[in-house]
Amino acid sequence: MQTIQSYINENKDRFLNELIELLKIPSISADSAYKNDVLKTAEIIKTSLENAGCDHVEICETDGYPIVYGEKIINKDLPTVLVYGHYDVQPPDPLDLWNSPPFEPVIQKTELHPDGAIFARGACDDKGQMYMHVKALEYMTKNDELPCNVKFMIEGEEEVGSENLGIFVTNNREKLENDVILISDTGMIAKDVPSITTGLRGLSYVEVEVTGPNRDLHSGLYGGAVANPINVLTKMIATLHDDNNHITIPGFYDNVEHLSESERAEMAKAPFSLDSYKKALDIDAVYGEKGYTTNERNSIRPTLDVNGIWGGYIGEGAKTVIASKAYAKISMRLVPHQDWEEITELFKSHFESIAPDAVKVKVTPHHGGQGYVTPIDSIGYKAASKAYEQTFGKVPIPQRSGGSIPIVSLFEKELNSKTILMGFGLDSDAIHSPNEHFGIWNYLKGIETIPWFYKYFTELKK
Repeated sequence: MQTIQSYINENKDRFLNELIELLKIPSISADSAYKNDVLKTAEIIKTSLENAGCDHVEICETDGYPIVYGEKIINKDLPTVLVYGHYDVQPPDPLDLWNSPPFEPVIQKTELHPDGAIFARGACDDKGQMYMHVKALEYMTKNDELPCNVKFMIEGEEEVGSENLGIFVTNNREKLENDVILISDTGMIAKDVPSITTGLRGLSYVEVEVTGPNRDLHSGLYGGAVANPINVLTKMIATLHDDNNHITIPGFYDNVEHLSESERAEMAKAPFSLDSYKKALDIDAVYGEKGYTTNERNSIRPTLDVNGIWGGYIGEGAKTVIASKAYAKISMRLVPHQDWEEITELFKSHFESIAPDAVKVKVTPHHGGQGYVTPIDSIGYKAASKAYEQTFGKVPIPQRSGGSIPIVSLFEKELNSKTILMGFGLDSDAIHSPNEHFGIWNYLKGIETIPWFYKYFTELKK
């Protein structure tokens, strides 16, 4: 019987080549110009699951992009693991900041990845991490090492809010019935410091539009006499934080979870170098809410950030114009007990209230989701911890993440299941940014570790 290590060594090149071919497809769900590429990717995932050993695989149509569902049921009396992932990716912009084309994967060695890393959009988020589970299943089925049942639910709309996945889950509770949900769409502290994500922040994402005059105006003839929407918008945004970087929206913090000093002290035990953090980002100082550390600011505290702002003339040369409209996209990362729909409404009411009479304001909600915390005393967490300990040689650290996977809270509500977040990426992998990459070592380590989760979860459920 082959061990997982020997199977990986024997099939390493194939595992890498299959992922590289997947990364070549620009499955950008946010841009309808790439619709055929997204659909093509779904078909490839279907074939991959069939080849890996699933007995039944289907492409489930939705009002948006399809969901790939697969299953391998060996005994209905055994536990069932439901694997969730996504095959869509973020837009690659700005293209000029990539060192190589985003959909022409290249392998390069880096300081953190001496064995090489795959540079491509979606390498870490989430094609590379999702595909670890496909290859782990392949090993378990081909070597008769699958100890329990497994189901796959791989969607194509995670990067645009998973609206149709929520409908699918609600309408398919029996099909998706499981004992635990397993996701790899997060990271770990370092290659030599394994960690399991135990908390995710929620999200509220809105777009704002500020309208002044009914047309663009000559800045000489009208400047100083009418409101400039760009000036007004930037002033309004500037008031959303006070001097301590505290968010000023009334009621915003009413339901924020406040961790005890002992809990914060436990979090502080995670290895962290502020100097290395600043060096990696090429910044002279960190910045954030007063009274909290960097790791607390990006995990247990809510935030409000402008993700994009535009209006007026931005082409080459000069055009002296007062724009009729100005726009911004704004996201708020939320912590447990903050309801994203309530926060969206609080933002809308506040932003409209601070607008001067000289402009009109429109706030358009896009998508959002609730935060999530998984207990470290659950069977799923214990199984994941033992799996990491088996392959890393040390007990993983529980860690709250600053990221959001809005669908996780819905999984618990609709399927009554806890989610285990076994991520193998690193903070330096530049997800959502130019030059996204995923270490080859991390990719193969994930394939090695996942089968151990199945083993220990099945044993602990007995």
